[in-house]
Amino acid sequence: MRTKLKNMEKIDLRSDTVTRPTPEMLQAMVAAETGDDVFKEDPTVNAFEERVAAMFGQEAGLFVPSGVMSNQLCVFELTSPGDEIILEEKAHIFNYEASSAAMISGVQLRPLKGVHGLLSPEDVEAAVRTTNDWDPHTRVIALENTTNKGGGAFYSLDTIKEMREIADRHKLFLHLDGARIWNALAEAGYDAETIGRNFDTISVCFSKGLGAPVGSMMLSTRERITRARRTRKMLGGGMRQIGLLAAAAEYALDHHFKKLKIDNLRSKQLAKVISENPHFTVEPDSVFTNILLFDTPGPASEVLEILDENGIMMTAFGPQTIRAVFHFQISDEQFDRVCSFFEFYGKS
Repeated sequence: MRTKLKNMEKIDLRSDTVTRPTPEMLQAMVAAETGDDVFKEDPTVNAFEERVAAMFGQEAGLFVPSGVMSNQLCVFELTSPGDEIILEEKAHIFNYEASSAAMISGVQLRPLKGVHGLLSPEDVEAAVRTTNDWDPHTRVIALENTTNKGGGAFYSLDTIKEMREIADRHKLFLHLDGARIWNALAEAGYDAETIGRNFDTISVCFSKGLGAPVGSMMLSTRERITRARRTRKMLGGGMRQIGLLAAAAEYALDHHFKKLKIDNLRSKQLAKVISENPHFTVEPDSVFTNILLFDTPGPASEVLEILDENGIMMTAFGPQTIRAVFHFQISDEQFDRVCSFFEFYGKS
């Protein structure tokens, strides 16, 4: 039976990328001092790159339009054509970046099956190739933190250190796709520098979780960032007065990071509500940050249609799997409405 709620204002849980700039963020953008970044003359983005790099214990940063570009600049800097990258089979680089690693860098991806999108050190070490002429040469271990398709799971600091040891032992590079690293830092309470110093390259995103309208950043050594600036230009990512965007990202980091623990908590609270409805399947203990995955008894599309009729937007993440992602622009009242939908779903 379809249960329609009153007040049909849309509640958008499709992604944490759907947030809109707040009035305060727009004011910060308007007030930003700008210059031509192709000439390295934008003071706002220059200062922000230095700040974020230092935050993660890296030498330099490069502001780019998207997380895909940031990841692929890192891949390009760490590899040569014919190399291989070890990653988990649910990784964003493997599933959602349009085969760009093959096209841009001429490298092969080797996906391994992990748990919730997380690799185990044992499986990674076993997957490292020999240096025979006939083998693809393993060059990079890529970790995603938090995992998107893995439901927002994140690596422990101990596991990250183990991965660093494996990389050093085999003379490999370690890359972090940290699009939602902010949620992991908020949940675990880790220091960004403690995490960041373990990696050769890092990609962080400001439009996921933090709520900036656009923008990611590549972090690495000054030498790599200098080369990546030219590669960014070759890929069409050279921008002009991007202090406007950097100001929005910096405002988000200063004012929205503290709200991420609420997003993480709401995801877990909703999982508990859903777990008590026999029409759905979810494991509350497998909800880690702001991403919630749950299974439906039939096609996910049918449940999504009913959700939409009740003013709630989520997205399919498999034939019978739905994803909900929490962000700071979901109000208490909206959260209560979502919980009420699942409390009464299927009841006459």
